[in-house]
Amino acid sequence: MSRTTAPAPADRKDGATAPAEGLAHGLKQRHLSMIALGGVIGAGLFVGSGAGIAAAGPSIVIAYAVSGVLVMLVMRMLGEMSAANPASGSFSVHAERAFGSWAGFTSGWAFWFLLCVAVGLEGIGAAKIMTGWFPGSPEWAWVALFMVVFCATNLAAVKNFGEFEFWFAALKVGAIVLFLGIGVLAILGLLPGTDAPGTANLDGAGGFFPHGSEGLIVGLLASVFAYGGLETVTIAAAESEHPVQGVAKAVRTAMWRIALFYIGSMAVIVTLVPWDDKAVVEKGPYVAALDHLGIPAAGQIMNVVVLVALLSAMNANIYGASRMAGSLVARGQGPQGLGKLYGGVPRPAVLVSSVFGFGCVLLSYWSPDKAFIWLLNTIGAIILVVWFFIAAAQLKLRRRTEREAPEKLVVRMWGFPVLTWVALAGMAAVFVLMAREEGTRIQLYSTGGLTLLLAVIGFVRQKSAAGRAS
Repeated sequence: MSRTTAPAPADRKDGATAPAEGLAHGLKQRHLSMIALGGVIGAGLFVGSGAGIAAAGPSIVIAYAVSGVLVMLVMRMLGEMSAANPASGSFSVHAERAFGSWAGFTSGWAFWFLLCVAVGLEGIGAAKIMTGWFPGSPEWAWVALFMVVFCATNLAAVKNFGEFEFWFAALKVGAIVLFLGIGVLAILGLLPGTDAPGTANLDGAGGFFPHGSEGLIVGLLASVFAYGGLETVTIAAAESEHPVQGVAKAVRTAMWRIALFYIGSMAVIVTLVPWDDKAVVEKGPYVAALDHLGIPAAGQIMNVVVLVALLSAMNANIYGASRMAGSLVARGQGPQGLGKLYGGVPRPAVLVSSVFGFGCVLLSYWSPDKAFIWLLNTIGAIILVVWFFIAAAQLKLRRRTEREAPEKLVVRMWGFPVLTWVALAGMAAVFVLMAREEGTRIQLYSTGGLTLLLAVIGFVRQKSAAGRAS
């Protein structure tokens, strides 16, 4: 067992980046491709999209298309920076290089907090499915089992994480491709025992915009947060065999994944099933669509797929949280004990991230109406804060890279700087919409409070470090 306490060269304290020699390079291109492919398919798509459909009706397709364009721009910007300077800290490293250590500290620890809480939420969701299959079994025991399994997976060599994600992603991709194939056949009237629905579900029951612009806005907000998870591929790229080529390829294929899996799915669902069917929310839109087509055991089939999606997300989020924490520590922005590498793996960071996630699960039992709800509200808009840092950093680093090392721009943001400003304006618009909606206002304020606290701590640390240096 090798052991080192030295910072990984990919994330040095001066914010510069170099090949991640400290971390193991156990991820192959097939792992990275599937992590990128599977990262966009989560339980938010399989289950959470039902609330968006109920709010927006058929116009949910437009909501997902608009937010999908925003995500494409963000991923292109992140891909440009990550291909130029691969680092396990991803956007946190880029933010630090652009604006100083306070920006890396704020975005990095906010994202770590988001991932750890998400691990707990996904564990709870997976446990609920298992207790449905095994009545009488305690939820906490299932959560504990999943935590142990994925903590152990991430404590071992990184290739184990890659293998788990490869097969998890393959199952998710296979399920959604099969769903889309069945759905298209049904829409065309080619599925035995079904008639082509035409446009009856698109222009009936209130029309394409049944709740007007307000419904579209609620659907838009729901769709924005369903896209979270794409960032993990740029974190994983630092531990791949060919970081630059790997992240470049993954980002370049993000567009058709988003269009096919998200926008395509929503279009199929609202064409096949009336948007106001209660089953869309109660059972989930995919189960509702399969039930509507008379597919046998649709509910149990989708439960298996959702379980896989939840377990995949747990695995990926423990990985992402541990690498982000390890990167922050390597740059002098966290407890040094978390930065130790054992066999090329930041095992203390894996353990702390897993324990924090399990602590969130315990809070859901001890204080479901206070502490746990506060946690949920706090992480509500963190992904938007991360995207904002990504866009702002790319705006600054692109020009610097063009001056100092233009050969590193193997991935380039389209229409720079116009589309970068368009993305920033889009994020600002989402923040405004969140402030308008009563259901999301508390999330915006809670996330804002956490971000401000981290920024203040980051500024103080940066000033203290500058004072010691002088």
